[in-house]
Amino acid sequence: MKPQTCRQFTLAARPTGKVKESDLAFREVEIPEPADGEILVHNEYFSLDPSMKGHMEDRSDYRAPLQIGEVMAGRSVGTVVKSRHSEINEGDQVFGFLGWSDYTVTNGKSIPVHVYHEKVNPEAALGVMGGTGMTAFFGLTRIGEPQSGDVLVVSGAAGATGNVAGQIGRILGCHVIGIAGSDDKCRMLGDELGFHATINYKTEDVGEALDKLCPNGIDIYFDNVGGDILNECLARLALHARIVLCGGISHYNLEQKPPGPDNYFNLVFRRAKMHGFLLSDFSESFDEAREQLRSWYEQGELIQKSTVIDGFTCLPQALVKLFDGYNLGKMMVRND
Repeated sequence: MKPQTCRQFTLAARPTGKVKESDLAFREVEIPEPADGEILVHNEYFSLDPSMKGHMEDRSDYRAPLQIGEVMAGRSVGTVVKSRHSEINEGDQVFGFLGWSDYTVTNGKSIPVHVYHEKVNPEAALGVMGGTGMTAFFGLTRIGEPQSGDVLVVSGAAGATGNVAGQIGRILGCHVIGIAGSDDKCRMLGDELGFHATINYKTEDVGEALDKLCPNGIDIYFDNVGGDILNECLARLALHARIVLCGGISHYNLEQKPPGPDNYFNLVFRRAKMHGFLLSDFSESFDEAREQLRSWYEQGELIQKSTVIDGFTCLPQALVKLFDGYNLGKMMVRND
Protein backbone atom coordinates (compact mmCIF):
# COMPACT_ATOMS: atom_id res chain seq x y z
CA MET A 1 0.00 0.00 0.00
CA LYS A 2 1.31 3.44 -0.88
CA PRO A 3 2.42 5.32 2.25
CA GLN A 4 0.25 8.25 3.25
CA THR A 5 3.01 10.16 5.01
CA CYS A 6 6.54 11.23 4.23
CA ARG A 7 9.26 10.24 6.72
CA GLN A 8 12.08 12.68 7.37
CA PHE A 9 15.11 13.16 9.60
CA THR A 10 15.92 16.68 10.77
CA LEU A 11 18.88 18.19 12.59
CA ALA A 12 18.16 18.03 16.32
CA ALA A 13 21.53 19.09 17.75
CA ARG A 14 24.94 20.14 16.52
CA PRO A 15 27.42 17.31 17.10
CA THR A 16 30.31 17.73 19.52
CA GLY A 17 33.09 15.25 18.86
CA LYS A 18 31.58 12.12 17.31
CA VAL A 19 28.24 12.24 15.55
CA LYS A 20 25.44 10.65 17.61
CA GLU A 21 22.11 9.23 16.51
CA SER A 22 20.44 11.69 18.89
CA ASP A 23 21.78 14.57 16.78
CA LEU A 24 18.96 13.74 14.35
CA ALA A 25 15.20 13.65 14.94
CA PHE A 26 12.55 11.60 13.12
CA ARG A 27 9.25 13.07 11.99
CA GLU A 28 6.41 12.33 9.58
CA VAL A 29 4.73 14.94 7.38
CA GLU A 30 2.28 14.93 4.51
CA ILE A 31 3.62 13.93 1.13
CA PRO A 32 4.15 17.22 -0.75
CA GLU A 33 2.43 18.00 -4.04
CA PRO A 34 4.40 19.44 -6.96
CA ALA A 35 3.28 22.80 -8.35
CA ASP A 36 3.55 23.86 -11.98
CA GLY A 37 7.13 23.35 -13.16
CA GLU A 38 7.97 20.97 -10.31
CA ILE A 39 8.56 17.25 -9.80
CA LEU A 40 7.96 14.90 -6.87
CA VAL A 41 10.83 12.48 -6.32
CA HIS A 42 10.68 9.28 -4.31
CA ASN A 43 14.18 8.97 -2.84
CA GLU A 44 15.44 5.38 -3.07
CA TYR A 45 19.13 5.46 -2.08
CA PHE A 46 20.78 7.92 0.32
CA SER A 47 24.47 8.81 0.32
CA LEU A 48 26.46 8.98 3.57
CA ASP A 49 29.43 11.37 3.34
CA PRO A 50 32.01 12.69 5.84
CA SER A 51 31.25 16.27 4.75
CA MET A 52 27.82 15.94 6.41
CA LYS A 53 29.37 16.47 9.82
CA GLY A 54 30.71 19.89 8.90
CA HIS A 55 27.29 20.88 7.63
CA MET A 56 25.67 19.70 10.87
CA GLU A 57 28.23 21.69 12.88
CA ASP A 58 27.55 24.86 10.88
CA ARG A 59 31.20 25.08 9.86
CA SER A 60 30.85 24.32 6.16
CA ASP A 61 32.48 27.00 4.01
CA TYR A 62 30.77 25.98 0.81
CA ARG A 63 27.12 25.31 1.58
CA ALA A 64 24.39 27.27 3.33
CA PRO A 65 24.33 26.36 7.03
CA LEU A 66 21.91 23.67 8.14
CA GLN A 67 19.63 25.00 10.85
CA ILE A 68 18.18 23.08 13.80
CA GLY A 69 14.88 21.56 12.69
CA GLU A 70 15.73 21.51 8.99
CA VAL A 71 15.67 18.31 6.98
CA MET A 72 19.11 16.69 7.02
CA ALA A 73 20.94 17.56 3.82
CA GLY A 74 22.47 14.85 1.70
CA ARG A 75 22.70 13.40 -1.78
CA SER A 76 20.21 10.80 -2.91
CA VAL A 77 18.99 9.15 -6.07
CA GLY A 78 15.33 8.47 -6.77
CA THR A 79 12.51 8.21 -9.26
CA VAL A 80 10.12 10.95 -10.39
CA VAL A 81 6.65 9.80 -9.33
CA LYS A 82 4.78 13.00 -10.29
CA SER A 83 5.83 15.61 -12.82
CA ARG A 84 4.47 19.01 -13.76
CA HIS A 85 7.77 19.86 -15.42
CA SER A 86 8.08 20.25 -19.20
CA GLU A 87 11.45 18.45 -19.49
CA ILE A 88 11.45 15.90 -16.66
CA ASN A 89 9.11 12.95 -16.96
CA GLU A 90 7.50 10.56 -14.54
CA GLY A 91 9.75 7.52 -14.30
CA ASP A 92 12.96 9.51 -14.85
CA GLN A 93 15.78 8.86 -12.41
CA VAL A 94 17.26 11.92 -10.69
CA PHE A 95 20.30 12.56 -8.53
CA GLY A 96 20.99 15.55 -6.27
CA PHE A 97 20.94 17.01 -2.74
CA LEU A 98 17.38 15.82 -2.13
CA GLY A 99 17.80 15.35 1.63
CA TRP A 100 16.79 12.73 4.17
CA SER A 101 13.16 12.51 3.21
CA ASP A 102 11.04 9.83 1.55
CA TYR A 103 9.84 12.42 -0.98
CA THR A 104 11.24 15.71 -2.22
CA VAL A 105 9.74 18.42 -4.43
CA THR A 106 11.96 20.52 -6.68
CA ASN A 107 11.80 22.45 -9.93
CA GLY A 108 15.28 21.18 -10.76
CA LYS A 109 16.86 24.53 -9.89
CA SER A 110 15.86 25.20 -6.27
CA ILE A 111 17.44 21.81 -5.64
CA PRO A 112 19.59 21.13 -8.71
CA VAL A 113 19.28 17.60 -10.05
CA HIS A 114 20.92 15.52 -12.72
CA VAL A 115 18.36 13.58 -14.76
CA TYR A 116 18.84 10.10 -16.18
CA HIS A 117 16.07 9.48 -18.71
CA GLU A 118 17.43 5.92 -18.98
CA LYS A 119 18.06 4.51 -15.52
CA VAL A 120 21.50 3.55 -14.30
CA ASN A 121 22.53 1.42 -11.33
CA PRO A 122 21.53 3.61 -8.36
CA GLU A 123 24.62 2.60 -6.38
CA ALA A 124 26.82 3.76 -9.26
CA ALA A 125 24.74 6.95 -9.62
CA LEU A 126 25.62 7.81 -6.00
CA GLY A 127 29.13 6.37 -6.16
CA VAL A 128 31.44 6.26 -9.17
CA MET A 129 29.21 8.60 -11.22
CA GLY A 130 28.09 10.71 -8.27
CA GLY A 131 29.68 13.31 -6.03
CA THR A 132 32.40 11.06 -4.65
CA GLY A 133 33.33 9.70 -8.08
CA MET A 134 33.58 13.18 -9.56
CA THR A 135 35.55 14.40 -6.54
CA ALA A 136 38.07 11.62 -7.16
CA PHE A 137 38.12 12.36 -10.90
CA PHE A 138 38.78 16.10 -10.63
CA GLY A 139 41.13 15.83 -7.66
CA LEU A 140 43.32 13.30 -9.38
CA THR A 141 43.19 14.46 -13.00
CA ARG A 142 43.14 18.25 -12.53
CA ILE A 143 45.33 18.60 -9.42
CA GLY A 144 47.28 15.33 -9.29
CA GLU A 145 48.03 15.54 -13.03
CA PRO A 146 48.92 11.84 -13.30
CA GLN A 147 51.43 10.55 -15.81
CA SER A 148 51.93 6.91 -16.72
CA GLY A 149 54.42 5.40 -14.30
CA ASP A 150 53.75 7.86 -11.47
CA VAL A 151 53.67 6.46 -7.93
CA LEU A 152 50.25 7.32 -6.51
CA VAL A 153 49.54 6.87 -2.79
CA VAL A 154 45.91 7.11 -1.62
CA SER A 155 44.92 7.33 2.06
CA GLY A 156 41.43 6.38 3.15
CA ALA A 157 41.71 4.17 0.09
CA ALA A 158 38.83 1.85 0.95
CA GLY A 159 36.42 4.77 1.33
CA ALA A 160 34.03 6.14 -1.24
CA THR A 161 36.36 8.70 -2.80
CA GLY A 162 39.68 6.98 -2.15
CA ASN A 163 38.83 3.73 -3.89
CA VAL A 164 37.72 5.60 -7.03
CA ALA A 165 40.82 7.83 -7.02
CA GLY A 166 43.02 4.74 -6.88
CA GLN A 167 41.11 3.01 -9.65
CA ILE A 168 41.35 6.07 -11.90
CA GLY A 169 45.07 6.19 -11.19
CA ARG A 170 45.37 2.55 -12.23
CA ILE A 171 43.40 3.21 -15.43
CA LEU A 172 45.75 6.11 -16.25
CA GLY A 173 48.88 4.01 -15.74
CA CYS A 174 49.96 4.92 -12.21
CA HIS A 175 51.52 2.50 -9.72
CA VAL A 176 48.86 2.70 -7.00
CA ILE A 177 49.42 2.14 -3.27
CA GLY A 178 46.39 2.24 -0.97
CA ILE A 179 46.42 2.90 2.77
CA ALA A 180 43.44 1.48 4.70
CA GLY A 181 42.51 0.35 8.19
CA SER A 182 41.95 -3.41 8.01
CA ASP A 183 43.19 -6.52 6.26
CA ASP A 184 39.76 -6.98 4.66
CA LYS A 185 39.92 -3.47 3.20
CA CYS A 186 43.45 -4.04 1.93
CA ARG A 187 42.42 -7.34 0.32
CA MET A 188 39.52 -5.63 -1.44
CA LEU A 189 41.83 -2.94 -2.81
CA GLY A 190 44.31 -5.44 -4.17
CA ASP A 191 42.14 -8.38 -5.22
CA GLU A 192 39.08 -6.55 -6.54
CA LEU A 193 40.13 -3.01 -7.49
CA GLY A 194 43.59 -3.60 -8.89
CA PHE A 195 45.72 -1.58 -6.46
CA HIS A 196 49.35 -2.65 -6.84
CA ALA A 197 50.15 -2.58 -3.10
CA THR A 198 48.44 -1.77 0.20
CA ILE A 199 49.33 -0.70 3.74
CA ASN A 200 47.25 -1.49 6.82
CA TYR A 201 47.97 1.59 8.93
CA LYS A 202 46.64 -0.11 12.08
CA THR A 203 49.08 -3.02 11.98
CA GLU A 204 52.02 -1.68 9.94
CA ASP A 205 54.47 1.17 10.38
CA VAL A 206 53.33 3.46 7.57
CA GLY A 207 56.69 5.19 7.19
CA GLU A 208 58.62 1.93 6.94
CA ALA A 209 56.09 0.51 4.48
CA LEU A 210 56.32 3.62 2.29
CA ASP A 211 60.13 3.44 2.32
CA LYS A 212 59.87 -0.12 1.00
CA LEU A 213 57.10 0.49 -1.54
CA CYS A 214 58.19 3.95 -2.75
CA PRO A 215 62.01 3.87 -2.78
CA ASN A 216 62.13 6.75 -5.28
CA GLY A 217 59.46 8.83 -3.54
CA ILE A 218 55.79 9.61 -4.03
CA ASP A 219 54.73 11.46 -7.18
CA ILE A 220 51.09 11.96 -6.18
CA TYR A 221 49.54 11.72 -2.73
CA PHE A 222 45.72 11.76 -2.69
CA ASP A 223 44.96 12.70 0.91
CA ASN A 224 41.64 11.76 2.49
CA VAL A 225 42.99 11.54 6.04
CA GLY A 226 45.45 14.26 7.08
CA GLY A 227 47.24 13.84 10.40
CA ASP A 228 50.18 11.48 10.84
CA ILE A 229 49.77 9.78 7.46
CA LEU A 230 49.95 13.10 5.64
CA ASN A 231 53.11 13.86 7.62
CA GLU A 232 54.70 10.54 6.64
CA CYS A 233 53.93 11.14 2.97
CA LEU A 234 55.30 14.70 3.11
CA ALA A 235 58.62 13.23 4.23
CA ARG A 236 58.81 10.98 1.15
CA LEU A 237 57.93 13.20 -1.79
CA ALA A 238 59.52 12.81 -5.20
CA LEU A 239 60.73 15.89 -7.06
CA HIS A 240 57.76 18.00 -8.27
CA ALA A 241 55.27 15.84 -6.34
CA ARG A 242 51.61 16.80 -6.16
CA ILE A 243 49.52 16.47 -2.99
CA VAL A 244 45.76 16.49 -3.48
CA LEU A 245 44.00 17.61 -0.29
CA CYS A 246 40.55 16.06 -0.37
CA GLY A 247 39.57 15.16 3.21
CA GLY A 248 40.68 14.88 6.84
CA ILE A 249 39.14 11.74 8.33
CA SER A 250 41.74 11.61 11.10
CA HIS A 251 40.32 14.67 12.86
CA TYR A 252 36.58 14.50 12.06
CA ASN A 253 35.76 13.03 15.47
CA LEU A 254 38.08 15.31 17.46
CA GLU A 255 36.80 18.23 19.51
CA GLN A 256 40.03 20.20 19.02
CA LYS A 257 42.16 20.67 15.92
CA PRO A 258 45.31 18.50 15.82
CA PRO A 259 48.75 20.08 15.31
CA GLY A 260 49.93 20.71 11.76
CA PRO A 261 52.41 18.44 9.94
CA ASP A 262 56.10 18.69 10.87
CA ASN A 263 57.33 17.79 7.39
CA TYR A 264 55.53 20.45 5.37
CA PHE A 265 58.78 22.26 4.48
CA ASN A 266 59.72 19.30 2.31
CA LEU A 267 57.34 20.90 -0.18
CA VAL A 268 60.04 23.51 -0.72
CA PHE A 269 62.94 21.08 -0.96
CA ARG A 270 61.10 18.83 -3.42
CA ARG A 271 59.53 21.76 -5.33
CA ALA A 272 56.18 20.12 -4.73
CA LYS A 273 52.67 21.51 -4.55
CA MET A 274 49.87 20.86 -2.05
CA HIS A 275 46.46 21.91 -3.32
CA GLY A 276 43.03 21.81 -1.72
CA PHE A 277 39.82 21.90 -3.74
CA LEU A 278 36.05 21.59 -3.67
CA LEU A 279 34.00 19.67 -6.19
CA SER A 280 32.06 22.84 -7.01
CA ASP A 281 35.27 24.36 -8.42
CA PHE A 282 34.74 22.20 -11.51
CA SER A 283 30.99 22.57 -11.98
CA GLU A 284 31.37 23.61 -15.62
CA SER A 285 32.85 20.17 -16.38
CA PHE A 286 30.42 17.94 -14.45
CA ASP A 287 28.79 16.46 -17.56
CA GLU A 288 32.17 15.66 -19.10
CA ALA A 289 33.36 13.94 -15.92
CA ARG A 290 30.13 12.00 -15.45
CA GLU A 291 30.27 10.67 -19.01
CA GLN A 292 33.91 9.58 -18.65
CA LEU A 293 33.18 7.87 -15.34
CA ARG A 294 30.10 6.20 -16.80
CA SER A 295 32.15 4.95 -19.76
CA TRP A 296 34.82 3.44 -17.51
CA TYR A 297 32.10 1.88 -15.34
CA GLU A 298 30.17 0.36 -18.24
CA GLN A 299 33.41 -1.00 -19.74
CA GLY A 300 34.22 -2.71 -16.45
CA GLU A 301 37.37 -0.65 -15.83
CA LEU A 302 35.86 1.19 -12.87
CA ILE A 303 34.18 -0.94 -10.20
CA GLN A 304 31.49 0.31 -7.83
CA LYS A 305 32.07 -0.83 -4.24
CA SER A 306 29.25 -0.19 -1.80
CA THR A 307 28.21 -0.86 1.75
CA VAL A 308 24.40 -0.74 1.67
CA ILE A 309 22.25 -0.64 4.81
CA ASP A 310 18.54 -1.30 4.36
CA GLY A 311 15.81 0.85 5.85
CA PHE A 312 15.10 4.57 5.98
CA THR A 313 15.08 4.63 9.77
CA CYS A 314 18.66 3.31 9.80
CA LEU A 315 20.03 6.58 8.39
CA PRO A 316 21.33 8.01 11.71
CA GLN A 317 22.90 4.67 12.65
CA ALA A 318 24.55 4.47 9.24
CA LEU A 319 26.05 7.95 9.64
CA VAL A 320 27.59 6.94 12.97
CA LYS A 321 28.99 3.78 11.37
CA LEU A 322 30.54 5.84 8.58
CA PHE A 323 32.70 7.73 11.08
CA ASP A 324 33.59 4.44 12.79
CA GLY A 325 35.10 3.19 9.51
CA TYR A 326 32.45 0.51 9.00
CA ASN A 327 32.18 0.91 5.24
CA LEU A 328 33.94 -0.76 2.35
CA GLY A 329 33.58 1.66 -0.55
CA LYS A 330 30.58 3.96 -0.68
CA MET A 331 28.26 3.96 2.34
CA MET A 332 24.57 4.32 1.49
CA VAL A 333 21.12 3.51 2.81
CA ARG A 334 18.44 1.87 0.64
CA ASN A 335 14.92 3.08 1.31
CA ASP A 336 12.30 0.49 2.24
